[in-house]
Amino acid sequence: MQNLLDPAILFFIFGIFAGLIRSNLTIPEPLTKFLSLYLLMGIGLKGGFALSKSGLNQEIVITLCIAIFLAVLIPIIGYNLLKKKLGRYDAAAIAATYGSVSAVTFITASQFLDIQSITYGGHMAAAMVLMESPAIIIAIYFGNRASMYDKAKEKKTPTRVLVKDSLKDGAQLLLIGAMVIGFLSGNNGERMMAPFSIDLFKGMLAFFLLDMGLQVAKNIKVLIKKSIVPILYGVFSPPIHALIALLIAKFFNIQLGDTILLMVLAASASYIAVPAALKFSIPKANPSLYFGISLGITFPINILIGIPFYTWLAKIFVS
Repeated sequence: MQNLLDPAILFFIFGIFAGLIRSNLTIPEPLTKFLSLYLLMGIGLKGGFALSKSGLNQEIVITLCIAIFLAVLIPIIGYNLLKKKLGRYDAAAIAATYGSVSAVTFITASQFLDIQSITYGGHMAAAMVLMESPAIIIAIYFGNRASMYDKAKEKKTPTRVLVKDSLKDGAQLLLIGAMVIGFLSGNNGERMMAPFSIDLFKGMLAFFLLDMGLQVAKNIKVLIKKSIVPILYGVFSPPIHALIALLIAKFFNIQLGDTILLMVLAASASYIAVPAALKFSIPKANPSLYFGISLGITFPINILIGIPFYTWLAKIFVS
């Protein structure tokens, strides 16, 4: 419950309120683009610093590979389930949102495990960052395909060209590049970048969520008018994703703490990195859908119910 009173979350709620009462409060577009890129850089650096501290061994590599596999599998499944009901742009955006992860949910789960005296690896922070980019790349790829359909070209753009363009997208490239830089620079880099990537991060996040709250309020009627499919997806897909993560982790004998965090990451939905990237990369997607259901539905369910449930379930299956 305490995390629901986080200032950044409260700024999001305030943004919705300001939008609903039709306030003239607005965030200039150049500033929102800067905030998006800043958050992507900050998240990437944090993951790189964490990976530098933990180092690599066989178990860590397997765990990170599972995280990446989940980040690829979940958006592919989600997109193919949603594209006929919502259209290709919105389906790609929602699939990316749920294929990616929530940093706040991850932090909350880590604190919960600490209270439960359940150990977990420091490399799981790197797993969180590694799960951001695949979903973004896949969403941009699907978005590029949708754009080709819209243009109604007789000759389809080759898949390799779409993949190449997706990999070169500035938003996700910044995320990966920042993580590599954080990994290479290590502790010294973390100390040097702390005033930028750590001290300022919370305030920048609050500003970004204020803008997203305004955007959700602006488009809230669209969410209501849409079919119930996005809402059902926001409620029922997270536990299904968590179960997939549990089965895979059980197969590879991943330790309990890391299994729980994999489940939490698979079940969570991004409301920072992916909205930041999609606002920049797939502007035709409706923020009230992908951002509204991730933060308005999935986030509180995971915080209040999901984390304890996933922990209980993992304890049953993981020795």
